[in-house]
Amino acid sequence: MNIEEEIVTKLSELKYHIAVAESCTGGLVAAKLINVAGVSEVLDFSMITYANEAKIKFLDVTENDINKYGVVSEQVALAMAKGIAKLANANVGLATSGIAGPSGATKTKPVGMVCFGIYLNGKCYTYTNYFGNIGRQNVRQQATQFILLKLKELLETI
Repeated sequence: MNIEEEIVTKLSELKYHIAVAESCTGGLVAAKLINVAGVSEVLDFSMITYANEAKIKFLDVTENDINKYGVVSEQVALAMAKGIAKLANANVGLATSGIAGPSGATKTKPVGMVCFGIYLNGKCYTYTNYFGNIGRQNVRQQATQFILLKLKELLETI
């Protein structure tokens, strides 16, 4: 069984629902989950909120958090995860925000930096990973695998 099959199986066993908010991964996380037969039992909906305005309007991300921490930050990723879970009335919310490249980097936030937020039935988790300047598509793929692996690990503790 691959990671996404394990996730869907565990969510189904728990009778949990999941919703996904993606920025830099642009729908790849939801697409991986959708590849699994039976995902409709657990996946409510997914949203690509690439623009800051979309994060603010739909996910309860505050303009203050974006200005204070930057859109690529654990604080914003967590707000996205909580926001999508609330919007979908889901037990699990996943979110990604990062710099896939080739542009967009700053001195403190290089290309390949991705922040992740996971809301899991009332508990919150954040991560930052630096995948390096490995190309836009590779960053997106690696970020997708990373958040699915983290979710799988967290679900194994339940």
